[in-house]
Amino acid sequence: MAAALALAAAPSAWRLSDEDRRALDAVSADSLRGHLSFLASDALGGRVTPSAGQQVAAEYIAAQFRRAGLEPLGDDAYFQTAPARVATPRAEGFRFTVTTAEGTDEVPAEAFEMSTAEPVALDDVALVALAGDSVPDSATVAGRAVLTEIEDVPPGAGRREAAARRRERMRALFEARPALVVAVDRRLRPPTGYFDTPMLVDPAPRAVAPARLVTASAPALARAFEVLAAGPPGRLTLHLAEPRREEVPLRNVAGLLRGSDPALAGTYVLVSAHYDGTGPQPGATGPDRIWNGANDDGSGTVTVIELASALSRLHPRPRRSIVFLAFFGEEKGLLGSAWYAAHPLVPLAETVADLNLEHLGRTDSTERGRRAGTASLTGFDYSDLPVVFEAAGRATGIDVYKDARRSDPFFAASDNYPLAEAGVVAHTVCVLFEDFADYHGAGDEWPKIDFPNMEREVRLVGAALLMVAQSREEPRWRADVPPAAPFLLAWRQRHGG
Repeated sequence: MAAALALAAAPSAWRLSDEDRRALDAVSADSLRGHLSFLASDALGGRVTPSAGQQVAAEYIAAQFRRAGLEPLGDDAYFQTAPARVATPRAEGFRFTVTTAEGTDEVPAEAFEMSTAEPVALDDVALVALAGDSVPDSATVAGRAVLTEIEDVPPGAGRREAAARRRERMRALFEARPALVVAVDRRLRPPTGYFDTPMLVDPAPRAVAPARLVTASAPALARAFEVLAAGPPGRLTLHLAEPRREEVPLRNVAGLLRGSDPALAGTYVLVSAHYDGTGPQPGATGPDRIWNGANDDGSGTVTVIELASALSRLHPRPRRSIVFLAFFGEEKGLLGSAWYAAHPLVPLAETVADLNLEHLGRTDSTERGRRAGTASLTGFDYSDLPVVFEAAGRATGIDVYKDARRSDPFFAASDNYPLAEAGVVAHTVCVLFEDFADYHGAGDEWPKIDFPNMEREVRLVGAALLMVAQSREEPRWRADVPPAAPFLLAWRQRHGG
């Protein structure tokens, strides 16, 4: 076992043949632009999980895998289907009123949204105001409705820190066991779209806050907050009907390029990306309400497509088999990759690596200027896979580096993570992290992609992919890096060690 766990970091193990280089020359900025301009178009509505636009995206990806000649790998041709259920809130019988010393105000249905879709029957419960910097007290909060201010999460740089502060505040607030939390939204927004919008309930999205968080764009709530903060408690009534519930399919898309080496064809390298987007969320403001998700993660998705097309031209094919994967539901909490890790289409014990891809198209960092010709990996020191990418970077002219501030924190934030938890050496490759202005926003559109640089980045990923697929060496988790310990343990358990 000691020999099996030895580092496979020798640079001589990772190199490209002339045939490999010729295959990567087929990667084209124009081809990437063609794929992404469709997948990130308004016609697909942001590819939110679940939606009709997402289903169209899945069909498009499957068609490209079919065109490349990949073998179908799913339970339904190129699709790996996960059962799911959605609940659609109904406006029938809705009532939301807030009573203070100044009277009773009614919040209209079009201004209302909630973090869950469930029936609610709260009649004349006590309502208290809690300032945004106040520490929740269960003696004051338990069993009552709470009207409070919650820090807004801006797009782009700083979003991660703001989101973490918001999660911590919500955790503390809900630990005080309120009946309901109502967030004061002082902006005047268009209709939220909460009613008649399906919400995924099974598998449950990774919760940012516990259930029954209400937000509403209504001047009445801002007035009520000011009155309650200076006076006695008020009263709240909220009625929501039982939502409509139905089953829907969620689909990963998977194709196989079978290896050519009799001894290695039964081992696999995954190259993956998530094809879903963020929406928009109900209530998005501005003239453009479709969040197209071109960089996050249309760029990773079309990289998977382009590599499938380029590498399928190799004769002979790579020694190891390559699995091309597009995951659903990353934005809902890594749902598609978690489903795959629990229901793998090829044995995880024979899966030597997962090269997961995010944010490969934008080079306009809000913090560091133009980042063309660079790439980074999450969990950079955790395994030998970044060593492979450094070698691939030397072969393709890309500077592969560790981002000292983001590499480790972002390791658990993308679809590599469920595979890593299962022991597979898995990292996410990116050009930018969250440091572009339109991250999770309406401005993440395909004309902002740096396609000439993206062509180079795709060749980088393809070079690393081929280095692993062609070599008898395998990347390994590093035993000398403490954060990698749980993934190394999972690898050992998967391999009977």
